[in-house]
Amino acid sequence: MKPIVWIGSSLDDLKAFPDSARQCAGYQLSKVQHGELPDDWKLMGAIGVGVTEIRIREAAGAFRVIFVARFGNAIYVLHAFQKKSQKTSWQDVDLARKRFRSIRGDS
Repeated sequence: MKPIVWIGSSLDDLKAFPDSARQCAGYQLSKVQHGELPDDWKLMGAIGVGVTEIRIREAAGAFRVIFVARFGNAIYVLHAFQKKSQKTSWQDVDLARKRFRSIRGDS
């Protein structure tokens, strides 16, 4: 089982999710730790190779957890946030991209 490494404020951001969304995110990340795919996911190639977004739809709204598990012996959670519109904001994409570069050692 791969450990989870929380990058930046991603753990605190996930803890701020409503209970049901937080529990769903934890379950989906557990599946990834055990080598399974999340139930609802999308590749986020605009952020980096192997970056994946877990999609969570709850009564309280749409939530996302962006992670990468393709390098190293860990799952790196780059960003966790609530979506405010149909399209993921450029601020959320840019933050995840910067965090991805930081774990790869890029500038």
